Amino acid sequence: MDNKQLKSTREKSKFLDRTNRKELIVGTVIATFIATTPYLFTLWEGAPDEKVWDTFFGTYTSNYYGSFQILVWTLLGKVIPLLLLIIWMFTCRHWWYHALIVPIAMYIYQVMEILNDEITFAETNQILYLLPVMAIVIPSIYLIRAQMFNKLIDADKTLEELEEEFKIKPKSIFKKVGDYF
Repeated sequence: MDNKQLKSTREKSKFLDRTNRKELIVGTVIATFIATTPYLFTLWEGAPDEKVWDTFFGTYTSNYYGSFQILVWTLLGKVIPLLLLIIWMFTCRHWWYHALIVPIAMYIYQVMEILNDEITFAETNQILYLLPVMAIVIPSIYLIRAQMFNKLIDADKTLEELEEEFKIKPKSIFKKVGDYF
């Protein structure tokens, strides 16, 4: 009997070591990416300052921005905060993390406008495109908050205990993405 318990304990510890190792690797990659974002933003300096740029992928002609370097600078100014918001959303354990969908949608819209070179005024009527997203996110956040306060009134719990109850338990990034679809 003692041998079976020892074997079971070893198997559990191997499983925990594998999951902890995987979380450690993912956490290290995320932390490294966040730490290198100031350097990633300076990538625009390596882009050619030319109106027409020939590569083996094809030829890029900058009609709106004047040079490829300005396009890269503009894109990095939107893509890096977008990626940081996405990381924050998938790693946030608070009940309000759905609110991050609104600025994520805003940045996605801005990136799409940047990539469309023929737009003369960027970021016009942006709120109209965000209204459907906000119409879903804001009421859902309100409902979660209302549930928290209903539980607070019905039970003898503090607000911190309720926030702890509504916190999302750690999951893998793929499971969090799967929760949205």
